[in-house]
Amino acid sequence: MSKLSHIDKQNQPTMVDVSDKSATDRTAHARSIVEFPADVARRFSGGDIETAKGPVFSTAIVAGVMAAKRTHELSPFCHPLGLTNCKVTIELDDQQRAVVDCTCRVHHRTGVEMEALTGASIAALTIYDMCKALSHEIVIRETQLMSKTGGKEDYVHDGA
Repeated sequence: MSKLSHIDKQNQPTMVDVSDKSATDRTAHARSIVEFPADVARRFSGGDIETAKGPVFSTAIVAGVMAAKRTHELSPFCHPLGLTNCKVTIELDDQQRAVVDCTCRVHHRTGVEMEALTGASIAALTIYDMCKALSHEIVIRETQLMSKTGGKEDYVHDGA
């Protein structure tokens, strides 16, 4: 079993010291799935809907980017990173679910998985927030890392 990186020799939580690591180009892609009841899903037939709070997907994209940039403020052991890029996209799949993808890039000593996961998660939560007046039956099905590059090893989720 591999050692947890955020636990020190005294079994206490700690931030990983990355000062001896080399800075490399790193990317991460995360995805969240938002499932709508049929009557809500039909409203997205044009790709987005306008609510009293504004355009749902456009607002969620902005929220996802903002969240990715602030991940270190939300997760206590994440390093502050100056992202070189963050892109959030939202598309409806053939089941009328919103597929939220967040891809982050950085040249740093640590990866951007948490930033991509945070961006996808907050974009999905924003969709829920903006649509909850239509239904409380909206479900955020999953948030997962789809791929990462740079660092010790690359990763690609099966089926990514």
